[in-house]
Amino acid sequence: MARWTIDEPTTLDFDGVVALKATLVAGRLSVLAGDKPSITVGEVIGRPVVVSHDAGMLTIDHEVLEGVLGWLRKEKTRATITVTVPKDCPVRINLISADGVVSGLTARTSIKAGSGDITLDGVTGEIDAVTVSGLIEAQGLSGAVTFNSVSGELALAGGLVRRLAARTVSGKVTADVALSPDGEIQISTVAGAVALRMPVTTSAAISLTSATGRVETAFEGLDRTERPVSRGLSGKLGDGSARLSVNSVSGGITLLSRPADPALED
Repeated sequence: MARWTIDEPTTLDFDGVVALKATLVAGRLSVLAGDKPSITVGEVIGRPVVVSHDAGMLTIDHEVLEGVLGWLRKEKTRATITVTVPKDCPVRINLISADGVVSGLTARTSIKAGSGDITLDGVTGEIDAVTVSGLIEAQGLSGAVTFNSVSGELALAGGLVRRLAARTVSGKVTADVALSPDGEIQISTVAGAVALRMPVTTSAAISLTSATGRVETAFEGLDRTERPVSRGLSGKLGDGSARLSVNSVSGGITLLSRPADPALED
């Protein structure tokens, strides 16, 4: 196993990378799809960055002192790292308060974030994102997305999703996406608002329910229900082959329509 301890700007190249696991305390981590695996460490402040490469597994660790010694030495720690891996490389990222960018990957991407913001660009594999208070923005996605948050927000722009499962306490969920014919969207919030914008050609069974929040839609043909404990809209768009379900306690729900994108639907 090759191992490097990096405390100054450094670039490393690798013969092959089949999986990536990265942990960063603060700063910025960018993971990009490319033909030549490499890592570039720019700014390093405080604790060093430890990189290891073993049988194709690339691991990046940002050293943090634990226990009493770590409490006594509360030094500023941050790093700026750019990693290039094959597009079909599975990735696991753990960001404490760092920001992250992931672009062009087609395999599984797993992200855990504290307060940092995450940008996903053209990621088409399975996406599993967990955040406490950070914002996750994505464009051009295609595949399945799982999102769990306390107060963090999710914003999706463009793309065709097979499955979107989002759960949040107070974070907002905003998505302008197309849903595959047999796809499913399930969103659950406590106080977070939900705003969805979908093509007018969407075919799905719809269920939108909020206990105290407003529920509105631009689609025609859905039935409105008003009960003492909830209000909502339900019904079928098109042939109802896909499923769209949104449930909230006090957050508002809005379902908007937009013109279809023939290229995306094809």
